[in-house]
Amino acid sequence: MTAVLAEAPKHQTIRTPDAVARPVKVKADTVKVFYGQKQALHGVSIDIPERAVTAFIGPSGCGKSTFLRCINRMNDTIAGCRVEGRIAIDNKDIYDPDLDVVELRARVGMVFQKPNPFPKSIFENVAYGPKIHGLARSKADLEEIVVTSLKKASLFNEVKDRLHEPGTGLSGGQQQRLCIARAIAVSPEVILMDEPCSALDPIATAKVEELIDELRTNFTIIIVTHSMQQAARVSQRTAFFHLGVLVEEGPTDHIFTNPIEKRTQDYITGRFG
Repeated sequence: MTAVLAEAPKHQTIRTPDAVARPVKVKADTVKVFYGQKQALHGVSIDIPERAVTAFIGPSGCGKSTFLRCINRMNDTIAGCRVEGRIAIDNKDIYDPDLDVVELRARVGMVFQKPNPFPKSIFENVAYGPKIHGLARSKADLEEIVVTSLKKASLFNEVKDRLHEPGTGLSGGQQQRLCIARAIAVSPEVILMDEPCSALDPIATAKVEELIDELRTNFTIIIVTHSMQQAARVSQRTAFFHLGVLVEEGPTDHIFTNPIEKRTQDYITGRFG
Protein backbone atom coordinates (compact mmCIF):
# COMPACT_ATOMS: atom_id res chain seq x y z
CA MET A 1 0.00 0.00 0.00
CA THR A 2 1.20 3.54 -0.70
CA ALA A 3 1.77 5.98 2.11
CA VAL A 4 -1.00 8.34 3.15
CA LEU A 5 -0.51 11.73 1.50
CA ALA A 6 -0.10 14.52 4.01
CA GLU A 7 -2.88 17.02 3.40
CA ALA A 8 -4.71 19.66 5.33
CA PRO A 9 -7.70 18.13 7.09
CA LYS A 10 -11.00 18.82 5.39
CA HIS A 11 -13.64 19.52 7.98
CA GLN A 12 -16.86 19.08 6.02
CA THR A 13 -18.34 15.61 6.52
CA ILE A 14 -20.38 14.05 3.75
CA ARG A 15 -23.53 12.43 5.12
CA THR A 16 -25.83 10.06 3.29
CA PRO A 17 -29.23 9.58 4.95
CA ASP A 18 -30.38 6.06 5.74
CA ALA A 19 -33.37 4.77 3.79
CA VAL A 20 -34.86 3.62 7.10
CA ALA A 21 -34.81 6.49 9.57
CA ARG A 22 -33.98 5.43 13.13
CA PRO A 23 -34.19 7.59 16.27
CA VAL A 24 -30.86 9.17 17.23
CA LYS A 25 -29.30 7.71 20.39
CA VAL A 26 -25.90 9.44 20.44
CA LYS A 27 -25.39 12.89 18.93
CA ALA A 28 -21.95 14.47 18.59
CA ASP A 29 -21.56 18.10 17.61
CA THR A 30 -18.19 19.60 16.63
CA VAL A 31 -16.15 17.35 18.93
CA LYS A 32 -12.45 18.21 19.15
CA VAL A 33 -9.88 16.30 21.20
CA PHE A 34 -6.46 17.58 22.22
CA TYR A 35 -3.59 15.69 23.85
CA GLY A 36 -1.61 18.61 25.23
CA GLN A 37 -0.92 20.83 22.19
CA LYS A 38 -1.62 18.05 19.66
CA GLN A 39 -5.10 18.01 18.16
CA ALA A 40 -6.33 14.44 17.57
CA LEU A 41 -9.91 15.13 16.42
CA HIS A 42 -11.11 18.03 14.27
CA GLY A 43 -14.75 18.97 14.76
CA VAL A 44 -16.47 15.57 14.53
CA SER A 45 -20.26 15.72 14.19
CA ILE A 46 -22.36 12.58 13.79
CA ASP A 47 -25.79 11.19 14.69
CA ILE A 48 -25.66 7.54 15.80
CA PRO A 49 -29.00 5.69 15.56
CA GLU A 50 -30.37 3.53 18.34
CA ARG A 51 -30.62 -0.27 18.09
CA ALA A 52 -28.22 -0.51 15.18
CA VAL A 53 -24.51 -1.16 14.66
CA THR A 54 -22.38 1.80 13.58
CA ALA A 55 -18.82 0.98 12.46
CA PHE A 56 -15.89 3.41 12.63
CA ILE A 57 -13.25 2.63 10.01
CA GLY A 58 -10.02 4.30 8.89
CA PRO A 59 -6.23 3.92 8.98
CA SER A 60 -4.31 3.54 12.24
CA GLY A 61 -4.08 6.80 14.14
CA CYS A 62 -7.04 8.39 12.33
CA GLY A 63 -8.96 9.19 15.54
CA LYS A 64 -11.65 6.51 15.51
CA SER A 65 -10.72 4.99 18.90
CA THR A 66 -10.14 8.46 20.37
CA PHE A 67 -13.69 9.42 19.41
CA LEU A 68 -15.09 6.12 20.70
CA ARG A 69 -13.54 6.80 24.11
CA CYS A 70 -15.21 10.21 24.22
CA ILE A 71 -18.63 8.53 24.32
CA ASN A 72 -18.11 7.09 27.82
CA ARG A 73 -15.55 9.71 28.91
CA MET A 74 -12.66 7.25 29.03
CA ASN A 75 -10.45 10.12 27.84
CA ASP A 76 -11.01 11.73 31.26
CA THR A 77 -8.45 9.26 32.61
CA ILE A 78 -5.67 10.50 30.27
CA ALA A 79 -3.51 13.32 31.65
CA GLY A 80 -3.46 16.39 29.40
CA CYS A 81 -6.45 15.28 27.32
CA ARG A 82 -9.06 17.94 26.58
CA VAL A 83 -12.41 17.43 24.86
CA GLU A 84 -14.38 20.26 23.28
CA GLY A 85 -17.80 20.26 21.63
CA ARG A 86 -20.92 18.39 22.71
CA ILE A 87 -21.86 14.72 22.94
CA ALA A 88 -25.40 13.88 24.02
CA ILE A 89 -27.14 10.60 24.76
CA ASP A 90 -30.91 10.92 24.50
CA ASN A 91 -30.27 14.66 24.13
CA LYS A 92 -28.51 14.94 27.51
CA ASP A 93 -24.98 16.33 27.47
CA ILE A 94 -22.63 13.66 28.84
CA TYR A 95 -19.97 16.31 29.61
CA ASP A 96 -22.33 18.24 31.89
CA PRO A 97 -20.39 18.91 35.14
CA ASP A 98 -23.34 17.60 37.17
CA LEU A 99 -23.40 14.25 35.36
CA ASP A 100 -22.37 11.16 37.36
CA VAL A 101 -19.58 9.53 35.30
CA VAL A 102 -20.02 6.18 37.10
CA GLU A 103 -23.68 6.17 36.10
CA LEU A 104 -22.72 7.12 32.53
CA ARG A 105 -20.35 4.15 32.27
CA ALA A 106 -23.14 1.85 33.43
CA ARG A 107 -25.30 3.20 30.58
CA VAL A 108 -22.41 2.98 28.10
CA GLY A 109 -20.62 -0.37 28.31
CA MET A 110 -17.21 -1.02 26.78
CA VAL A 111 -15.53 -4.08 25.28
CA PHE A 112 -11.82 -3.73 24.61
CA GLN A 113 -9.48 -5.03 21.93
CA LYS A 114 -7.95 -7.69 24.16
CA PRO A 115 -10.26 -9.81 26.33
CA ASN A 116 -9.75 -8.66 29.93
CA PRO A 117 -11.73 -10.86 32.33
CA PHE A 118 -11.21 -10.14 36.01
CA PRO A 119 -9.13 -12.70 37.95
CA LYS A 120 -12.37 -14.05 39.40
CA SER A 121 -14.80 -16.84 38.61
CA ILE A 122 -16.99 -16.70 35.50
CA PHE A 123 -19.97 -15.99 37.75
CA GLU A 124 -18.21 -13.19 39.65
CA ASN A 125 -17.03 -11.56 36.41
CA VAL A 126 -20.63 -11.07 35.31
CA ALA A 127 -21.98 -10.36 38.81
CA TYR A 128 -19.44 -7.60 39.53
CA GLY A 129 -21.29 -4.73 37.81
CA PRO A 130 -24.77 -5.54 39.11
CA LYS A 131 -23.31 -5.80 42.64
CA ILE A 132 -21.56 -2.42 42.65
CA HIS A 133 -24.53 -0.68 41.00
CA GLY A 134 -27.05 -2.30 43.38
CA LEU A 135 -29.07 -3.91 40.60
CA ALA A 136 -29.83 -7.16 42.46
CA ARG A 137 -32.05 -7.19 45.53
CA SER A 138 -31.26 -10.80 46.40
CA LYS A 139 -28.94 -13.69 45.58
CA ALA A 140 -31.66 -15.11 43.32
CA ASP A 141 -31.88 -11.80 41.44
CA LEU A 142 -28.12 -11.80 40.97
CA GLU A 143 -28.11 -15.38 39.69
CA GLU A 144 -30.86 -14.52 37.22
CA ILE A 145 -28.91 -11.50 35.91
CA VAL A 146 -25.75 -13.61 35.48
CA VAL A 147 -27.52 -16.45 33.68
CA THR A 148 -29.49 -14.05 31.44
CA SER A 149 -26.35 -12.09 30.54
CA LEU A 150 -24.40 -15.24 29.70
CA LYS A 151 -27.29 -16.42 27.53
CA LYS A 152 -27.45 -13.07 25.73
CA ALA A 153 -23.71 -13.39 25.13
CA SER A 154 -24.21 -16.90 23.68
CA LEU A 155 -21.90 -18.33 26.31
CA PHE A 156 -24.12 -19.95 28.94
CA ASN A 157 -24.34 -23.40 27.36
CA GLU A 158 -20.55 -23.58 27.14
CA VAL A 159 -19.86 -22.58 30.77
CA LYS A 160 -22.97 -23.56 32.77
CA ASP A 161 -21.14 -26.45 34.50
CA ARG A 162 -18.12 -24.34 35.51
CA LEU A 163 -19.51 -20.98 36.59
CA HIS A 164 -17.26 -20.97 39.65
CA GLU A 165 -14.06 -21.65 37.72
CA PRO A 166 -11.75 -18.75 36.74
CA GLY A 167 -12.82 -16.69 33.74
CA THR A 168 -9.16 -16.54 32.73
CA GLY A 169 -9.33 -20.30 32.01
CA LEU A 170 -11.62 -19.81 29.01
CA SER A 171 -10.43 -19.63 25.41
CA GLY A 172 -9.80 -16.19 23.88
CA GLY A 173 -13.13 -16.12 22.08
CA GLN A 174 -14.99 -17.27 25.18
CA GLN A 175 -13.19 -14.65 27.28
CA GLN A 176 -14.32 -11.92 24.87
CA ARG A 177 -17.92 -13.13 25.05
CA LEU A 178 -17.56 -13.19 28.86
CA CYS A 179 -16.48 -9.55 28.69
CA ILE A 180 -19.56 -8.81 26.55
CA ALA A 181 -21.74 -10.61 29.13
CA ARG A 182 -20.09 -8.50 31.85
CA ALA A 183 -20.84 -5.33 29.88
CA ILE A 184 -24.53 -6.14 29.29
CA ALA A 185 -25.14 -7.35 32.89
CA VAL A 186 -25.72 -3.74 34.02
CA SER A 187 -28.32 -3.22 31.25
CA PRO A 188 -26.46 -0.54 29.28
CA GLU A 189 -28.13 1.37 26.48
CA VAL A 190 -24.97 1.71 24.37
CA ILE A 191 -22.11 -0.78 23.91
CA LEU A 192 -18.75 0.46 22.63
CA MET A 193 -16.45 -2.14 21.05
CA ASP A 194 -12.84 -1.22 20.29
CA GLU A 195 -11.60 -3.78 17.74
CA PRO A 196 -13.17 -6.63 19.75
CA CYS A 197 -12.06 -9.39 17.36
CA SER A 198 -8.50 -8.33 16.53
CA ALA A 199 -7.01 -10.83 19.02
CA LEU A 200 -9.32 -13.70 18.01
CA ASP A 201 -9.10 -16.50 15.46
CA PRO A 202 -11.60 -16.64 12.54
CA ILE A 203 -14.00 -19.07 14.27
CA ALA A 204 -14.14 -17.01 17.47
CA THR A 205 -14.50 -13.86 15.37
CA ALA A 206 -17.51 -15.35 13.55
CA LYS A 207 -19.18 -16.13 16.91
CA VAL A 208 -18.65 -12.59 18.19
CA GLU A 209 -19.98 -11.15 14.92
CA GLU A 210 -23.10 -13.31 15.18
CA LEU A 211 -23.51 -12.09 18.75
CA ILE A 212 -23.20 -8.44 17.69
CA ASP A 213 -25.95 -8.99 15.13
CA GLU A 214 -28.22 -10.49 17.82
CA LEU A 215 -27.46 -7.77 20.39
CA ARG A 216 -28.35 -4.88 18.08
CA THR A 217 -32.05 -5.62 18.54
CA ASN A 218 -31.72 -4.42 22.15
CA PHE A 219 -28.63 -2.21 22.22
CA THR A 220 -27.01 0.65 20.32
CA ILE A 221 -23.60 -0.70 19.27
CA ILE A 222 -20.60 1.29 18.06
CA ILE A 223 -17.63 -0.74 16.84
CA VAL A 224 -14.15 0.38 15.86
CA THR A 225 -12.66 -2.10 13.43
CA HIS A 226 -9.57 -2.25 11.24
CA SER A 227 -11.34 -4.89 9.13
CA MET A 228 -13.48 -3.42 6.38
CA GLN A 229 -14.94 -6.89 5.76
CA GLN A 230 -16.10 -6.97 9.37
CA ALA A 231 -17.62 -3.50 9.11
CA ALA A 232 -19.49 -4.60 5.98
CA ARG A 233 -20.76 -7.76 7.70
CA VAL A 234 -21.95 -6.40 11.05
CA SER A 235 -22.90 -2.73 10.66
CA GLN A 236 -25.85 -0.81 9.30
CA ARG A 237 -23.98 2.50 9.19
CA THR A 238 -20.29 3.23 8.64
CA ALA A 239 -18.21 6.32 9.40
CA PHE A 240 -14.79 6.80 7.74
CA PHE A 241 -12.14 8.74 9.67
CA HIS A 242 -8.90 10.13 8.22
CA LEU A 243 -6.28 12.34 9.90
CA GLY A 244 -8.62 13.12 12.80
CA VAL A 245 -11.48 14.15 10.52
CA LEU A 246 -14.79 12.36 9.98
CA VAL A 247 -14.72 12.32 6.19
CA GLU A 248 -17.93 10.51 5.27
CA GLU A 249 -20.69 8.56 6.99
CA GLY A 250 -23.84 6.84 5.88
CA PRO A 251 -25.50 3.46 5.30
CA THR A 252 -22.83 0.75 5.16
CA ASP A 253 -23.80 -0.57 1.74
CA HIS A 254 -23.55 2.96 0.33
CA ILE A 255 -20.15 3.65 1.90
CA PHE A 256 -18.71 0.42 0.54
CA THR A 257 -20.27 0.40 -2.93
CA ASN A 258 -20.80 4.05 -3.81
CA PRO A 259 -18.79 6.41 -1.58
CA ILE A 260 -18.97 10.08 -2.49
CA GLU A 261 -15.58 11.21 -1.15
CA LYS A 262 -12.40 10.22 -3.04
CA ARG A 263 -10.54 9.58 0.24
CA THR A 264 -13.19 7.05 1.24
CA GLN A 265 -12.96 5.36 -2.15
CA ASP A 266 -9.14 5.25 -1.97
CA TYR A 267 -9.16 3.70 1.51
CA ILE A 268 -11.77 1.07 0.70
CA THR A 269 -9.99 0.06 -2.51
CA GLY A 270 -6.65 -0.24 -0.69
CA ARG A 271 -4.87 2.74 -2.25
CA PHE A 272 -3.79 3.80 1.21
CA GLY A 273 -4.16 2.45 4.73
